[in-house]
Amino acid sequence: MEELKEFTIPFIGLKLGEHRFNFEITNTFFEHFGYDEFDNANIKLDVLLDKKSTLLDISLNFEGPVGVNCDITNEPYDQGLSGTYHFVVKFGEEYNDENEDLLILPHGSHEVNIQQYVYESIVLAVPTRKIHPGVGDGTLKSEILEKLEELRPNGSNDSEKENEDTDPRWDELKKLLTDK
Repeated sequence: MEELKEFTIPFIGLKLGEHRFNFEITNTFFEHFGYDEFDNANIKLDVLLDKKSTLLDISLNFEGPVGVNCDITNEPYDQGLSGTYHFVVKFGEEYNDENEDLLILPHGSHEVNIQQYVYESIVLAVPTRKIHPGVGDGTLKSEILEKLEELRPNGSNDSEKENEDTDPRWDELKKLLTDK
């Protein structure tokens, strides 16, 4: 996958210590990865890079809304996301990103691209069940919710019908199970 240049941080000229970088993540970022679950995205990303003599300590902090569809009603709404992700960049013989919290760059590297870590941390911050806030408090009015309410089973009527419609032979067999 092609690297996005704006998420490549050149660290060779930075002094030892902490450095901050700020990014705005929009839908074009997610389109680059082929991820189309968000209608719109407006996420603020704060990157803290702590340069030490032998490694880079990187913390990602993000916050902002993304447009998603409700899993129950399919109504669009803005889901607030926030989270942090921390990883370490060390230097070694060859590139290795097998460990999720450790990135090894070849000796002589002068920049690090963080786009994959940003993408994964934001996508993993999305809740597994996306429910419109209006569903929980009852303020959302939609045709789907009305239909679901109409089709909701009533517990008392169904159990009475079951008792009336049972075959007496089954009742006798049930007695055998309880007589043990």
